[in-house]
Amino acid sequence: MNSSALDEESPGRWHMLALLALTLVASMTTWFSASAVVPQLREEWGLSANAAAWLTIAVQLGFVCGAVVSSFLNVADIVSPKHVILGGTIGAATANGLLELAGASDTGIVLRFATGFFLAGVYPPALKLMATWFRRGRGVALGILVGAIVLGQSMPHLINGLGGLDWRMVIYVTSALTLMGGLIAEFAVREGPFPFPAARFDPTQVWRVFANRGVRLASFGYFGHMWELFAMYAWFLLFFSEALTARGDAVGSAAAFATFAVIAVGALGCWLGGILGDRWGRTRTTALMMAMSGSCCLLIGLLFASSTWLLLIVGLVWGFTVVADSAQFSAMVTELADQTYVGTALTLQLAVGFILSVATIWLMPLIADAFGWRWVFVFLAPGPALGVLAMLRLKSLPESDRLAGGIG
Repeated sequence: MNSSALDEESPGRWHMLALLALTLVASMTTWFSASAVVPQLREEWGLSANAAAWLTIAVQLGFVCGAVVSSFLNVADIVSPKHVILGGTIGAATANGLLELAGASDTGIVLRFATGFFLAGVYPPALKLMATWFRRGRGVALGILVGAIVLGQSMPHLINGLGGLDWRMVIYVTSALTLMGGLIAEFAVREGPFPFPAARFDPTQVWRVFANRGVRLASFGYFGHMWELFAMYAWFLLFFSEALTARGDAVGSAAAFATFAVIAVGALGCWLGGILGDRWGRTRTTALMMAMSGSCCLLIGLLFASSTWLLLIVGLVWGFTVVADSAQFSAMVTELADQTYVGTALTLQLAVGFILSVATIWLMPLIADAFGWRWVFVFLAPGPALGVLAMLRLKSLPESDRLAGGIG
């Protein structure tokens, strides 16, 4: 029986996709919860610019450590994904909620690290779980899931932009949403009709993942993508605020709403990226999106002193394209990796990518001090440029025949 017929026998797949998307929208709100309220925390905790950066960096580092531990233990392959998701959301919601008691940056950074550590138990298992429902259309399905993650990450900026809310309320709301996401996964989502082979504990899989040439190139593309993505997400709020201030405009909630829009529009980008990945090819789609987002890195600084609306339009194009390719890198891994250890491969790819994102998040304020916020994003452009080269190389190899049903 071919995969098309099998797909037609899983009528619940779109319902499961909707539930998993809701899970991720809710669960990932804790990712940028502290970043969204940095202006308030600066006043209350006396945060330096460096400490403010570490509130975001700590989440990335925590995610990396959680992902490395999960990869070594093969957690995403030997434990039911929905159980892993529930455990991750309970841990993340708790660590995020305790931020209200921190009182200072040192404790806050530790709690943000813990939040990221537990979120590593949410993202990769959700991707693997969704892949059990889709063979055809996997790019669209994973694109919708990553779009849900993007939307969840943007929500703290919307909550903060509404104004009149104490920063503690932002923390409370995001913690409650994260816990709700885990409960949805545990009690409403089930594994699909295309399960991956049963796995046993094998720590050597960590070293074998990148020995696979196709997975290695797909991951190189992802690493270029990650060099750009989270630094843009973490610092666009301050970039846009500085642009408004340079014009003598009041910042108010404008920067928070603009940042929400720029990040949230990426959810639509993930959906379109999924459609193109399935119909036009994953390698071509990812190369195109990285070329466009890399161009925005170079262009947006030139428009720093232009009209607010023009700056926002370029920001929206950037937000759309910067993440439109993200799910396709995950889809490539599910198609190219050892099928018994897909969860381990996904988790390890994410771990290395997030290590790179830590470096660029940390570098941005240093570059801004040297060159000003106007030119800070130019330094992100080499990442997507190298990612494009990796995708063009993968397209030229026989491994690309296994992508998107042979489209590449």
